[in-house]
Amino acid sequence: MNQLACRVSRVIPKSFIRNVRTVSSLAVKQEPTFAGVARRRIVGQLAGPAARNGVTLEARTLSQFAIGSRSFCSKRDPEEDESTLDPEPVPFTNQLPATVAIPEVWPHLPVIAAKRNPVFPRFMKILEVTNPMLIDLIRRKVKLNQPYAGIFLKKDDDNPSEVMNDLSEIYNVGTFAQIQEMQDLGDKLRLVVTAHRRIKITGQLYEDLEASEEGKLENETDAEKRRRKHKNRNKKIIRNANNDSTLDGEPVAEPPKKRLLQPGEQQPVLMVEVENVKHESFKHTEEVKALTQEVIKTIRDIITMNPLYRESLQQMLNQNQRVVDNPVYLCDLGASLSAADPPELQEILEEMDIPKRLMLSLSLLKKELELSKLQAKIGREVEEKVKQQHRKYILQEQLKVIKKELGIEKDDKDAIGEKYRERIKDKVVPKAVSDVIEEELNKLNFLESHSSEFNVTRNYLDWLTTLPWGVMSEENLDIDRATEILDADHYGMEDIKKRILEFIAVSQLKGTTQGKILCFHGPPGVGKTSIARSIARALNREYFRFSVGGMTDVAEIKGHRRTYVGAMPGKLIQCLKKTKTENPLVLIDEVDKIGKGYQGDPSSALLELLDPEQNVNFLDHYLDVPVDLSKVLFICTANVIDTIPEPLRDRMEMIDMSGYVAEEKVAIAKQYLIPQAKKDCGLEDKHITITDEALSVLIRSYCRESGVRNLQKQIEKIVRKVTFKIVRKEIEFSEITGQNLNELLGKPIFTHDRMYESTPPGVVMGLAWTAMGGSALYIETAKRKLIEAPKKEAAVSDGSLELTGHLGDVMKESARIALTVARNFIRK
Repeated sequence: MNQLACRVSRVIPKSFIRNVRTVSSLAVKQEPTFAGVARRRIVGQLAGPAARNGVTLEARTLSQFAIGSRSFCSKRDPEEDESTLDPEPVPFTNQLPATVAIPEVWPHLPVIAAKRNPVFPRFMKILEVTNPMLIDLIRRKVKLNQPYAGIFLKKDDDNPSEVMNDLSEIYNVGTFAQIQEMQDLGDKLRLVVTAHRRIKITGQLYEDLEASEEGKLENETDAEKRRRKHKNRNKKIIRNANNDSTLDGEPVAEPPKKRLLQPGEQQPVLMVEVENVKHESFKHTEEVKALTQEVIKTIRDIITMNPLYRESLQQMLNQNQRVVDNPVYLCDLGASLSAADPPELQEILEEMDIPKRLMLSLSLLKKELELSKLQAKIGREVEEKVKQQHRKYILQEQLKVIKKELGIEKDDKDAIGEKYRERIKDKVVPKAVSDVIEEELNKLNFLESHSSEFNVTRNYLDWLTTLPWGVMSEENLDIDRATEILDADHYGMEDIKKRILEFIAVSQLKGTTQGKILCFHGPPGVGKTSIARSIARALNREYFRFSVGGMTDVAEIKGHRRTYVGAMPGKLIQCLKKTKTENPLVLIDEVDKIGKGYQGDPSSALLELLDPEQNVNFLDHYLDVPVDLSKVLFICTANVIDTIPEPLRDRMEMIDMSGYVAEEKVAIAKQYLIPQAKKDCGLEDKHITITDEALSVLIRSYCRESGVRNLQKQIEKIVRKVTFKIVRKEIEFSEITGQNLNELLGKPIFTHDRMYESTPPGVVMGLAWTAMGGSALYIETAKRKLIEAPKKEAAVSDGSLELTGHLGDVMKESARIALTVARNFIRK
């Protein structure tokens, strides 16, 4: 029996037997094997609840718990062969065998960095490991029946790896966890772990990252493995036989100790040295009892508010233990139910004072309860809103059915048809257009309301029925009222005003009005666009403006085909829909800057539009029905007429607006520009006065262009500077004269100093044309000594002419003609 006891001590390490606290008794059981050799098994009877279920333990070495089920005998049978001595091990499975008990001390553990929530003692969690080094380490530990790991929370949740490069990246306190189940998926491991106690990191261990001994032997054949294991077993039996007398006192062989990582040595954190962390002793005082009861009450309230917590709580609770009797477990339970931030949960994990831990857990549970109340409130509000909308929808559908049965309301298609017929009831619609409308309405009745063709037809009918068929605004045929309106808005422009009054007079005598096509051309800033708006007000017509400057697409004028996606009519049809009359005033701005592209030539499309003989039956691509535009008054504007195509220019009545003289600019500034500038800046007559002298100097020295746009800018600049000084309380009144004008506007741009009082010989006065008007200039000649030339070139050595600047051919020819005339004059 002593010899058998020695065998038992060799099979089961003393440290393992010492840590197995639940084993109450050991017994030796002898049974026959398939080879006829008696084998002895060490059978342990479990204590505690497992003993009542008759659970027994077969004592084996640590490695055999993971490899398979093998027994040990104290004597070798010489008749056994290699196959019987070492039967083939059971293949490794994902389901790990349950160990008898959890060791109280396990100083060296692999590290798994968890994210978001720590794993509290007595709770389970599913983890996924993707780091290759950590996967290999866990596989080796599981094969050695060491399915333990340390679960520590990351400080940075954005880091997806389970292996940290430094201990500072994880919290120092974690939990000792047992791997209950492992699913090896090749490139990752899925682990089901159960935490048992709190641990603390004391240092990082060096882990040999080279291939392990087991990894080097993975490629062995089955025969080589059996021979190697048989050889090792023979050596072990011989060594044990020689040392039987000292087995009782011989210490159990320990695995090689891990060494701590030296300072400055870098390695990923795979293995750490840990120590157990125990909470401080406490007494069940009234405070602890009150906190415990409050935590339990809060958990019940949370479960009542949110039933989802009930399932989580049932999975977490241990059926063999009352939670109320264990405040330590209750703290961890409350923290596990909470969805607090990771630092707050880690604080509970690190707290060793149980009353404080209860208080922290209670605080988190209270926050969770308030969140559950808010979620329940939002859920009730959303549910009530959905119920009301659903109830409203049902009532509306019922109301539709009732109205339809009573004949009060018709179908949607019938209602749409009635709406379109109601629109054109009081309009004078041409027969061709009314036929198209009826045809489209009949087509609409056979289309599904959800089809794309239904929407296309409906949009087409919208455009046809909203046009002002036969609707015209009442024109003003009073010449005196028209004259008053035109004079109030613009100064000068006698030619344009006279032409508009003639148009009114013809319409008054004829009794009807006809459309005309006028074109105002002149430099910028003379008021071409603004006079068009005044004409519309004088004639009491609706005003519509669009610019064709840079336009390259014909569809902008004549519209798109109806079959295109997003098709729309052209600008003229949009004008009629917006103005709601057939006789508006349409201003086509910048006709001299119209473009031309691959989509067509818009200037050619304007030919039909601006031809009085053709626009009676203007055909838009979208409507595809004739539209009468003969009653529309078209006014075009242009800066130059050279770029306007000749056929288009021939269809328009050209009216020149050359610009304003200085006296007209002074009058425009006094009547229109200065009052408007004062109004815009909030000034009155008591704040500023601009004299006529200042206006003359301003026009002569700063604003020489034909229009008054630059003059308006300079007047606004003067008024703004005076406003600034008044606000700064530097002045209360300012009078602008010709002497102080340069203080506000700077040095004059144009000067009028004469170079000669009377022109000397060789200098003559000439005229020049510029964009700002005419100007005088001096043409000078210089006398120089002629250079002797060869005889054959004597005829051409009688003077020369130098032309500078970018001159045109006409100017160069004129200069040469002037030189010839001068030579003839000298010879005479």
